[in-house]
Amino acid sequence: MPIDASKVESPGWWLQRLGKKLLDERGDTFDGDGELVPGLDRLQRYVEGKAPLPTLPGLDPNEVAAWMKDARTNWTRLVVDSPAERLRVTGFRSGGTARSTSVADEEANRIWRENGMVADSRLVHYGALTQRRAFVLVERDAAGRPVMTHETPRQVAVERAQGSRRELAAGLKLWRDDWTGDTRATLWTPETIYEFVTKSQAPAFGGRATLRGWDALALPNADDGQRPNLLKEVPLVPFVNRRQISPEGFAEHEDILSIQNRINLKLIMLVAAAKYGAFRQRYAAGLEVDEDPVTGKAIEPFRLDIQKLWTTADPEVRFGEFSSTDLAPYVRSVESAVQDLAAISKTPPHYIIGAVVNVSGDALKAAETGLVAKVLDQCDDFGESWQRSMRLAFKAAGDEERAKDYTLETVWRDPESRTVSELADAAVKKQAAGVPWRQRMEDLGYTPAQIDRMEVDRAQDAMNAAPQEPPRPDELQARRDQRDTRPVIGRASDPDAA
Repeated sequence: MPIDASKVESPGWWLQRLGKKLLDERGDTFDGDGELVPGLDRLQRYVEGKAPLPTLPGLDPNEVAAWMKDARTNWTRLVVDSPAERLRVTGFRSGGTARSTSVADEEANRIWRENGMVADSRLVHYGALTQRRAFVLVERDAAGRPVMTHETPRQVAVERAQGSRRELAAGLKLWRDDWTGDTRATLWTPETIYEFVTKSQAPAFGGRATLRGWDALALPNADDGQRPNLLKEVPLVPFVNRRQISPEGFAEHEDILSIQNRINLKLIMLVAAAKYGAFRQRYAAGLEVDEDPVTGKAIEPFRLDIQKLWTTADPEVRFGEFSSTDLAPYVRSVESAVQDLAAISKTPPHYIIGAVVNVSGDALKAAETGLVAKVLDQCDDFGESWQRSMRLAFKAAGDEERAKDYTLETVWRDPESRTVSELADAAVKKQAAGVPWRQRMEDLGYTPAQIDRMEVDRAQDAMNAAPQEPPRPDELQARRDQRDTRPVIGRASDPDAA
């Protein structure tokens, strides 16, 4: 049955609008200046090391592709991995608007571990870095517990409310059901959740007034493929990377794609020069070459062999060799492009060079300043999204008090590289300055769960180390009498009497 898509903000209208938005972003587009805007498919191929191969005049493209299997170097993945490996969430803490700070932290961390977000949070961060943004979907399971899952922009699209940057008016997830071969869609609005299905494996969306081939999916306890949204808001939380460049997100490697293309071109030129001109080519002038009487082709008079000497009886023949191609300029050209890539992406030079010789720790720390600053900015942006996700999870669990706890904050692992001795020295100085013990342990890099366990162990150690009661006078006298019966070496004075 065709679905009406003519009425603004109707389910069919949202399905068509968000479905078209989702599919369009997968492919490349062009901006108003005619510049190519890479789509999600192209961004993913670059991260996987499958950048388009350059073409050189006079060379067979198939032969070039064979060379690039050995010459290709995937610098874009290094640009993404550098900040991604430093984005680690260790837990959550509250300012105390919930029933108590410790209970709020413990409950948030329990939800976090229940949903496997210790590992899946890295998928969210990596997806946002490589695909401009990622999403966390928060739902309620049959037992009433919150369920948090990672979603990609290749399957999810959202629309913000008019005049708002944070409030979502609708969200759509479009995916292919591998069991049935159908394409399914889930549409969320603040009031209702809709389910759709179509037999088409490649549905298309346009400006049509009706969507043909789509049907409302029959669900248990649902009315015509729709059911009420108990959360009263779209349960999708966007994680947008580098929103200061683009409100819809900007991939971490999006501005160095041209440099990666330049590196690939120089590498293929290097391989071509090594293949055809790196070895000295020999020639023989004035040599008469015999022909094969059967095929009519010239018979090669000499074969290259380290144990053979080329000779001829013709005194007019002259042997010689051409000079080899100097590969050093090609290597320096590649190194120059890699340095540009490092500067633009704020990737530390020692990450790219791969070797550190006679470099001080202060110099290495200074080289990582740009990367650390970039990661701290991402912690601020992603941290707010994690806090919103956690408040939504509390709401799904029916805890309205914690769902409104806007003092909840994300605890990140320190993105700066520090030695154990540096951390220990800083902890001692912070103790002298009056910094509480839990905060010092957090600064040392321990997770909230580890700090809670250490606090219990610390209290137990304090009890075991408590001073015992002083000996009674009769016990003290017995010890003295026992010492008096032993041979005295050195002073004869009684230390107890002193």
